[in-house]
Amino acid sequence: MTIQCDLIINNVRIASMQNNGEAYGLLSQTSIAIKDAKVLAIFDPSQENYHSPHKVDGGNKWLLPGFIDCHTHLVYGGNRANEFELRLQGKSYAEIAQQGGGILGTVLATRQASEQNLLASAIKRAARLLEEGVTCIEVKSGYGLDMDTEIKMLKVAKQIAEHLPVTIETTYLGAHAVPEEFRSNPDDYVQFVCEQVIPVVAQQKLAECVDVFCESIGFSYEQCRTIFSTAKNHQLRIKAHVEQLSDLKGAKLAAQFQALSVDHIEYLDPLDIPAIKQAGTVAVLLPGAFYYLNETQKPPIAELRANAVPMAIATDLNPGSSPVASLLTVMNMASVLFGLTPEEVLYGVTIHAAKALGLANKGQIKTGLDADLCLWDIEHPTELVYGINQHRPDTKWFAGKAC
Repeated sequence: MTIQCDLIINNVRIASMQNNGEAYGLLSQTSIAIKDAKVLAIFDPSQENYHSPHKVDGGNKWLLPGFIDCHTHLVYGGNRANEFELRLQGKSYAEIAQQGGGILGTVLATRQASEQNLLASAIKRAARLLEEGVTCIEVKSGYGLDMDTEIKMLKVAKQIAEHLPVTIETTYLGAHAVPEEFRSNPDDYVQFVCEQVIPVVAQQKLAECVDVFCESIGFSYEQCRTIFSTAKNHQLRIKAHVEQLSDLKGAKLAAQFQALSVDHIEYLDPLDIPAIKQAGTVAVLLPGAFYYLNETQKPPIAELRANAVPMAIATDLNPGSSPVASLLTVMNMASVLFGLTPEEVLYGVTIHAAKALGLANKGQIKTGLDADLCLWDIEHPTELVYGINQHRPDTKWFAGKAC
């Protein structure tokens, strides 16, 4: 029986990134059939069952899932190059934030920017990621901190997918910083987030998740608990910036709400890791911010490994602490700075990154999953982590179509 399909890719080595007991999820088969934007079959060329007028010879190159950047802030106005200079003059990230810079500086620029300008700049940043094999990007709000700008940011983020071949997942990060108009009473701002903005975000389906910055310069444990409870009541999932600069037990709190991910976690107490494991929460590592802020406190990698907590890697692309529009560079940083193996890193930008976004249909080459694929002219997948700016995919397929 002949089965018709839209595309057949032959003569490839497949690093499926499945958890199949083989390094990199290596498969013995060398051909893939695609139909209706999904992987229809993975098979040996000796099987004559599949037919398509469109066939590609992969030239014995490596086929991997499209990469997933599961933590970015790529919609924003202006830039913070001046703060880069201030930090080199001795100012800390926290000091700059306390003096009205940092996130609040970007808030002002983002509020003033038009939707068209925000979209144009976001498309440019997203395009840089796509050049390196990214096919799915999470985008957070959080540079508006009012109703109108937060909604504007989320709408802009969703529009990126209308201009580029990419899946966009959106997250409402109203609890990124306390805006100036609420500076004297941050609890009133938390009330505003919970009672006014989250219901609108949920009703208009502007975001899949709600995030918080649980930190001494952000929001307290109790304030974050209030926001998490509200998000859950509106059927929005939880993500959290936690333990980046200190240990406020934000990760353990997020785990109580079955968070998809806890992100940064440089100051995570190893004793809190079992709670993260039990909740099925992904640890998202952001080495770009660690590098850019010249930090020294590393995440507890060995303890995360010992507890089999899945670790994802993301750029944290943002204007202040990680203006890095290169997932491949951050992948190298994850190995050099945090000691992850190349295999761990590649799992971190595929299957584990998909889990950090709650996406069961991405992050692996597997029958029935989305046909987001990249063909790489390399001798081994390790090369994608080992080198810096040495590789780009030869061919990309998004939803089964070459792009």
